[in-house]
Amino acid sequence: TTFQDGGEEVEDGAVYNVTLKKVQIQQAANKGARWLGVRDQLPPEHTVRQYETSKIRAIKAGTLEKLVENLLTAFGDADFSYISIFLATYRAFASPRAVLELLLDRFGALEASSHGEVANLNSLESEMVLRVEIASVLRAWLDQCSEDFREPPDYMCLLKLLDYLKNNMPNSDMESRVQKLLKQFQNQEVEAVDGFCSTFSSDLVDGEELEISNPEEFSSFQDHVVAEQLTYMDVMLFRRVVPYHCLGSIWSQRDKKENKNLAPTVRATITQFNAVTKCVISTILGTRELKIQQRAKIIEKWIHIAHECRILKNFSSLRAIISALQSNSIYRLKTTWMCVSKDILLMYEELSEIFSDHDNYLTSRELLMKEATSKFANLDSSEKENQKKSQKRLQLQKNKGVMQGTVPYLGTFLTDLIMLDTALQDYVEGGLINFEKRRREFEVIAQIKLLQSSCNSYCLIPDQKFIQWFRRQRHLTEEESYKLSREAEAAADTNILSPKSQKSMVKRISTLFLGTDVFTPPKEQPPKSSPVGGSSGESTDSASVSSCEFNHSETEDVCVTPVSSPEDPLKKGYDSDKGSVSSDKGSGSSKGSESSKGSIFDPGLGSDSGSIPTRDSGVVPNSAPRVLPVYNRQSGGSCIIRVSMDGLHASVYKSILITNQDRIPDVTQRALLKHNLEPDAVEDYELVQVISEDKELVFPRDANVFYGMNSHVNFDFILRKKA
Repeated sequence: TTFQDGGEEVEDGAVYNVTLKKVQIQQAANKGARWLGVRDQLPPEHTVRQYETSKIRAIKAGTLEKLVENLLTAFGDADFSYISIFLATYRAFASPRAVLELLLDRFGALEASSHGEVANLNSLESEMVLRVEIASVLRAWLDQCSEDFREPPDYMCLLKLLDYLKNNMPNSDMESRVQKLLKQFQNQEVEAVDGFCSTFSSDLVDGEELEISNPEEFSSFQDHVVAEQLTYMDVMLFRRVVPYHCLGSIWSQRDKKENKNLAPTVRATITQFNAVTKCVISTILGTRELKIQQRAKIIEKWIHIAHECRILKNFSSLRAIISALQSNSIYRLKTTWMCVSKDILLMYEELSEIFSDHDNYLTSRELLMKEATSKFANLDSSEKENQKKSQKRLQLQKNKGVMQGTVPYLGTFLTDLIMLDTALQDYVEGGLINFEKRRREFEVIAQIKLLQSSCNSYCLIPDQKFIQWFRRQRHLTEEESYKLSREAEAAADTNILSPKSQKSMVKRISTLFLGTDVFTPPKEQPPKSSPVGGSSGESTDSASVSSCEFNHSETEDVCVTPVSSPEDPLKKGYDSDKGSVSSDKGSGSSKGSESSKGSIFDPGLGSDSGSIPTRDSGVVPNSAPRVLPVYNRQSGGSCIIRVSMDGLHASVYKSILITNQDRIPDVTQRALLKHNLEPDAVEDYELVQVISEDKELVFPRDANVFYGMNSHVNFDFILRKKA
C-alpha cells in the first residue's frame, strides 16, 4: 500500500485534506505464462499486478454545521477515526445541545421530508441509509461520551434524543438504552464538587478529627499494603476522569470565578496527588520527638512504598512521594539523609530519574508508553540488590496471576494539551473551526483513554483501616513544615556524631546526588509565601504538589517540575500553601520541561507521536507536519512566552503565542485577557523580560516583542503596572 498527497478540496464551509491510497488487489500470470501453464513462482516480468486507487478525504477545517454533517459521511470518505476524534474534542468549540440539534433537527428533518415525496426505491434507500448513519453516530456517542448527557435536573438533551428515537426507531435497543440511562442519572445523587473531588482524602465521618500521624501507627502498615491502597484510590479517580476535561481550552479556564466547578474529575486527581505528598511530609516532620534514626527510617519506608508503587505501575503516587521527598522541608534534612542506608539511597535515585525533566521528560514518557498495556512492570535496576528484591516482588504477583493496569501522572498530559491549545489557532481563515488542532489533541486524549481502559485490570480491595488513617492526617502548611524542618535539623546537629562517621556519611550522600566529594547544602531561607491561592474552603482544590502541570493556581500548567535534576538536586523549594514544588524563581528548569524533543511538538514525530489508533481507525497520513511554536525557542517566525503579573508568584503565568508581527500593545492586551483583566488598560502596563535575578529588559511602547526579546535566556515576562 502506498499513499500520495492529493492536496486540498475546498467546499462551501469546509476544507478537506485529500490523500490517494494505492493498493494492490490482484497479481496474476500474464497471457504467455497462462498459455504455458506456469502460474506459480513467476519472475516479476511474467506477472501482471492490478492496483486500485481510492481517495481518502479528511476534513481539515469547517463550520460547525459541516463538522456535524461530516459525522454522517466520514465512513464514506474513509476517515474512520473522525467520529471518535469529534466526540472527544467537540466540547472545545460547541455544546452537546448544539451538536444534537444539528444532528436531529437538520438531518432528521431531511429524513422526515422524504415521507412527503412519491415513494420510490431511491428515496427509501436513502432514507434507510440516513437513518443507519444517524443511529451509528448516536450509538458511538452513548458508548464513548454518555456523560455529555448528564444535565441535571432537566436532562434536556437526553429527553430530546428519547423523543427522536420514539418517533423514528420505536422499540429499538437504543431507545431502551436511553431510557435506562435517563433513569440512572435521575436516581443518582447529584454530587457536590467538593465531595466529588476527594471521597478518600478529605471527607471525615462525624466525630472524626484531623490528627498528626503517629509514627508507630504508620509503621504498622506494610509497605506493599500502603502502595496498593494508594493505587486503589488513584485508580478509582483516574477511571472517572472525563477526557475532555483535560483539553487545554477547558482546563485553562478553571481559574475564572464562574468556572469554580469546571473539570471536577481532573481536580479530584489533583486533590489526591496533593494529599499523598502532604501525607509524606506530615509523617516525616509531624512528630517533634523523633530521633534522627527514626526519621530516617520513615524516609526509608516511603522510598520502599514508592518502589512498590513502581512495581504496581502507579506513576501518580510514585511521583507524589518523590516530589515530597524532594521538597525543601524534607530535602534540607541533611543529617537525617546521612542515616539513610546506601541501598535505599540508590533506589531513591533510580526512582527520581524516572521523572527527570531532560528532553521534555523523555524517560517517563517512554516508560509510560512501554508499560501502558503490558501485564506487569518492566523493572531494570542498576543495583544488584534492588534488582533481586524487585524481581522477587514481581514474581510473587505473577504467581498470583493478577494482571496490572497503569496509572499515569496526569500532569504530563495536561501540559501537552495546554501547549497544543496555546500553539494552534482555534479558527482559520474564513472563521472555520480548525479541526486539525482537534486531531492533534486527540492523539493525547487517546493515550488517556487507553490507560483508563488498562486500569480495569487492577484487582485491588480497599483496606478501610488504612483509608481512615490516610484521610485523618492533618496536612502541614508550608510555614509549619519549614519550621519543623529547622527544628529537626537543629536537634540533629546537637547529637554526638564522630568526625569520622560524619565525614563518611557526607561523602556518601554527596557522591550519590552530586557526583562529587563535596556536599553543599542549600541555603536556608524561609520559603516565600505566595499571595495567590484559593480561600480556605478551596485549599484542597486549588493547588498541586507536582509542577505547574497540575497546579490550580498556576494558570497555564506549564512551569517547573518538582523533580530535581541530577546536576542540581537541592535547588527545589516546596510551597505547601499552594501545594506546589518549585524553584525560587519558578522557572529554573522549565526550559527542559517544555523542550520540543521527544514530545508531540517534535516535527519529526508527525502524527504518530504517541498516537493510539482506535479499533476501527484507519491511518490517514497528514501532509508534511509544520514546526509548531514552543517555549524558549524561536522558530518559523513565532514562539511561546510566559507572562506573569507583577506582585504574584513567578509560577503563576500565562502562555502566550507571539509572532514576528506582534508589538507591545498587542501582546499586552492578550496577556491582560488571559489574566482575566480589562484589555482596555493596555496603556497602564509595561512589559518586561526577566534576564536574571537583577536584570530586566523593559520594552519601549511600540517595540516588536519577537525581535526585541533576548532569545538566549528563558522567555519569561512580567506585566507591570506603570508607576
